[in-house]
Amino acid sequence: MPPSGTYRVQVRPEFPLKTTAELSDYLADLGVSHLYTAPLLTATPGSEHGYDVVDHSQVNPALGGSNGLRDLSDALKGAGLGLVVDIVPNHAGIAVPAANPTWWDVLRRGQASEFSDFYDIDWSRGRLLIPTLADSPDALDDLRVEDGELRYFDKRFPIADGTGEGTPREVHDRQHYELVNWTRGDSELNYRRFFAIVDLAGLRVEDPKVFDATHAEILRWVDEGLVQGIRIDHPDGLRDPGAYFERLHRAAPDTWLVVEKILEPGEKMPDWPVAGTTGYDALAEVGGVFVDTGTEAFFDTLQHHLTGGETSWQDLVHETKLHAATVLLAAELARMARLAPEIEAAPRALAELAACFPVYRSYLPFGSRHLARARSEAGRRRPQLIPVLDQVLARLRNPDDELAARFQQFTGAVMAKGVEDTAFYRWTRFTARNEVGNDPADFGVTPDNFHDANDERRRHWPDAMTTLSTHDTKRSEDVRARLAVLSEVPGDWTEVVRRWVRAAPLPDPALAHLVWQAAVGAWPISRERLQAYALKAAKEAANATSWTKPDEGFEAALRTMVDRIYDDPALNSEVAGFAESITPPGWSNSLGQKLVQLTMPGVPDVYQGTELWDFSLVDPDNRRPVDFAARRELLARLDDGWLPPVDETGAAKLLVTSRALRLRRQRPELFGGYRPVFGEGRCGEHVLGFDRGGAVTITTRLPVGLSRHSGWGDTAVSLDGHSWTEVFTNTSYGGNRLSVAELLRTYPVALLVKEK
Repeated sequence: MPPSGTYRVQVRPEFPLKTTAELSDYLADLGVSHLYTAPLLTATPGSEHGYDVVDHSQVNPALGGSNGLRDLSDALKGAGLGLVVDIVPNHAGIAVPAANPTWWDVLRRGQASEFSDFYDIDWSRGRLLIPTLADSPDALDDLRVEDGELRYFDKRFPIADGTGEGTPREVHDRQHYELVNWTRGDSELNYRRFFAIVDLAGLRVEDPKVFDATHAEILRWVDEGLVQGIRIDHPDGLRDPGAYFERLHRAAPDTWLVVEKILEPGEKMPDWPVAGTTGYDALAEVGGVFVDTGTEAFFDTLQHHLTGGETSWQDLVHETKLHAATVLLAAELARMARLAPEIEAAPRALAELAACFPVYRSYLPFGSRHLARARSEAGRRRPQLIPVLDQVLARLRNPDDELAARFQQFTGAVMAKGVEDTAFYRWTRFTARNEVGNDPADFGVTPDNFHDANDERRRHWPDAMTTLSTHDTKRSEDVRARLAVLSEVPGDWTEVVRRWVRAAPLPDPALAHLVWQAAVGAWPISRERLQAYALKAAKEAANATSWTKPDEGFEAALRTMVDRIYDDPALNSEVAGFAESITPPGWSNSLGQKLVQLTMPGVPDVYQGTELWDFSLVDPDNRRPVDFAARRELLARLDDGWLPPVDETGAAKLLVTSRALRLRRQRPELFGGYRPVFGEGRCGEHVLGFDRGGAVTITTRLPVGLSRHSGWGDTAVSLDGHSWTEVFTNTSYGGNRLSVAELLRTYPVALLVKEK
């Protein structure tokens, strides 16, 4: 059985399994059916996230080990809950080689290691390139031989048998690996990695023995009843995701499987034996329907005024993806090109096709049309490459061609690095839409399109996960909900932001617009948090500074800009005042988004802490500690009958979250269908509603516009004439035409249940 609702917890050394187990009663009271955890296998020492697994054979001792997992499972079962775990099949952590026994053996024995095929290594180079040395021609002089190991400052590497005599440099030159300048990794690396992270080495999980070795512990959890669901991280990095899911499904046939597959708007997922995605597609649809789609031109004009640029989103994406393909992922590009030595310009053609690829990847033969689209666009942009493009395409269409297999793994990394991690920080027109799984050029979603997407999800992926916030979202659901209000007040926003960029200037105006939106979206935000976010955003955008080539002058100017928000009393007062003006309609959007996500087709996930207002920005900001004691106390007050106001406490969101989750868990029969419910009357366009088959969701859309109409007036919704109970206020209604003003008298949302 799929969950009725999940709650994501970032289990980590500071919040281990024992502490997580203590949440069991609270999560049961909240209304979820399953806890959903970050990865639990042994990760790199000190890891804060767990996605850098170094030992697949055991639960991370830093989290509490196998006893901690068993105690967690017992506590969950005692509360009537199940467990969903996150797993990482694509890569392993190698930042601390001694912590990873299989990688250590590969370094020590080279191709003679029993694990030499465990990792996706190109051995044609001879030695395994390890980019870890300082950017200095004399870096190898700092090597030392100690305790039978090669040492470089605090880094340790094994020494092959019989090679330990001589100077440290001489010993180094006899190893199966070569330590080189860290800057050479992007261009020369000879092992596949996760995106552009050299400390995460790609696994060959397509090999049955590698699958078995990396999944035996996880499948033991399933077999012993400790785990009922699995979330698969980054499937697009796998050589053959479809075959992987088939193998995993066969090994765990009764387990709820969801995949972190990021679908572009309109993209369909292959017919894999999984429940569906982890919900970025739902996030984009839910967020978009609370945006006023009629004001896009205002934001186009503002962007042009602020930046003076004419670059379209499509051209920007092409530029950033091409840079990712040819610079950040140059080593992967070169490895592919070596598979086509007969095609002289293969690197250029492969890079151009990847830059023009419209989705993350294909799964040949599924998705071959995306190749055709990429070829068409690449030919339009680079007509001189057409003959080469056609040569390359002939091979890329063949699922059995090694070049085609690697290209499919390559395009996902190009998309992630080029779009998520770069273009999203440069294109700052309206950042409520700059989110994974969405096209920021898609300004909003119409109600009709939203209903169509929901009906599609109900018919094809009814047990997929839905979400609004994750550990990877660029900004939290409540920040996006507040920023959506800007689409209703474009004139006001234009006026203040044009004044602010003059009061606190920055040489990069697009980045300045991003920071101002972050400030009002997350206000009140501390100086330290906003400074950290602004610096990360600047480095990701890589326009004026970057992670690898920091510009100290620009970063100082950025700090000065952010400081001025706090140190200039007039500016601080104006920012606070504007944020305060959009906060109440932002709360309305937040409650609407949350109720829609919790009741729409799919299995809703609640990211840790977001049952109250959560105004977090990108990680690590969104992984801050959660005050569960405060949430327990508020939930107890709600259960004593308190109807909270919609105010800064966020208790109203906790009310909506807990009541919707409880209803889904207790009355699943009410959530099998899907029928749009439309508002009738003067303000009908401000109603977003649907009937799931006995549970009816009614939310307020575009609250600022509604207030301009002085309220709902005669607006009504037509139901089927039964008697209804509104869940949040426990009010009864009858008749087949219900007044929206009455339904939404207390809260901007309502959840109606057909009385038996």
